[in-house]
Amino acid sequence: MPPVEARGARASVLLVDDEPALVRSVSRMICHDDFDVRDAGDSAALDRELEREPALVLLDLKLGESSGLDLLGRIRARSPDTEVVVMTGYASVDSAVECMRAGAFDYLEKPLQDRHRLVETLGRALEHRRLRMRNRELEGELERHSALAGIVCQSPSMKRVVRTIRDLANNESNVLIQAESGTGKELVARAIHETSRRRDGPFIPVDCGALPEGIAEGELFGYERGAFTGAVRSAAGLFRSAEGGTLFLDEVGELVPLLQSKLLRALQEREVKPLGADAPVAVDVRIVAATNRDLPVEVQAGRFRSDLFYRLRVVPIELAPLRERTEDIPLLAAHFLEVHGRGSRVTGMEPCVLELLLSQRWPGNVRELENTLEAALALAPGPRLTAADLEQDRAKPELPRAPLPSGVELSLAAYEHACLLEALRVAGGDVPRAARLLGIGRSTLYRKLGRQGIPTQ
Repeated sequence: MPPVEARGARASVLLVDDEPALVRSVSRMICHDDFDVRDAGDSAALDRELEREPALVLLDLKLGESSGLDLLGRIRARSPDTEVVVMTGYASVDSAVECMRAGAFDYLEKPLQDRHRLVETLGRALEHRRLRMRNRELEGELERHSALAGIVCQSPSMKRVVRTIRDLANNESNVLIQAESGTGKELVARAIHETSRRRDGPFIPVDCGALPEGIAEGELFGYERGAFTGAVRSAAGLFRSAEGGTLFLDEVGELVPLLQSKLLRALQEREVKPLGADAPVAVDVRIVAATNRDLPVEVQAGRFRSDLFYRLRVVPIELAPLRERTEDIPLLAAHFLEVHGRGSRVTGMEPCVLELLLSQRWPGNVRELENTLEAALALAPGPRLTAADLEQDRAKPELPRAPLPSGVELSLAAYEHACLLEALRVAGGDVPRAARLLGIGRSTLYRKLGRQGIPTQ
């Protein structure tokens, strides 16, 4: 019976032996059984052939000065999906068994005269390889399913997002997530990473709005020792820390023009130049960016580079605010009740709680819903969550309404103070939303609030 892998195509077999007579003999024995046979008579030839990643290697335990274990290690390192069957003389059976313990599939004793046994062994090795690779695929599918299970949704818009994430599993394109704060941008970015081929690499999240303006370039791209005052050691930077994985640039719309230019170059050239370095360094990073700004508007206004926008927005994902996908609220509430209710006296919630949750606007989106339920669960006195428990948490002190100053000396600082208070009041204390209302970056708003001595919730 032909080997399973060979039914649709010829299975590649690499014969590693420096005896030409044996090579010719084995080739004749299996060439009619859907095997594509190649040979390597020395270490250099072996290295060249391993670049083809053969399905199977028939390995002589002695090739020049190299031992069987050394050769097996080389094959495993260069072509990990290749199955190895070792060939040995009667005096080297112990060595063959040692190779099997090190990962070889089986061994055959020389001289190879039993064609039936040879073909049967090759067939079993190829079937073992197929099953091993299929198991790995299934494990990858389970990991991807687990990553997507964290996205709790019922609405059509979020189901489309989940489908997009699945479609990206074998894709390396950059992704731009556009959504309001609190909708789960980082959750989606992590799911993109964990379902991709880069899932074994690092996932490095960066809040671009929180990067200190003076050292942001060094934080992103790294720096050499002595590059600036206080640089007492070299630092790799976030780009190189994400090597082989995903760099998540949250609030990418907050980047200043100089950093936008340097980010564009890093994406185009796939390299970064650390501060103080003489030469750039190649990086292998997948970019997932996110913003709560309307970047097309920012591009038209000249505040965001159009070429960087299109470089980031290869695959766009838009997350609808929670008020536009209220069908997700019951599932999310049940999920947060399970997550934050562990160890709590609360075992469920009254029907009126769900009605109250569905009636709210949730300007802080999913994050606000989660925080509200977590606080209510922590303070609830009874076994079931009630509307009163939620109302207690939502009775937050309102920020004072700030009329524009009058009857005082004309002062830009006084007007700015009043404007900041009014923006926070309208935004319900949500600083990112207040920043959008004012048309400034989040980090800029935080600095202004700090200078004016205005506390944030």
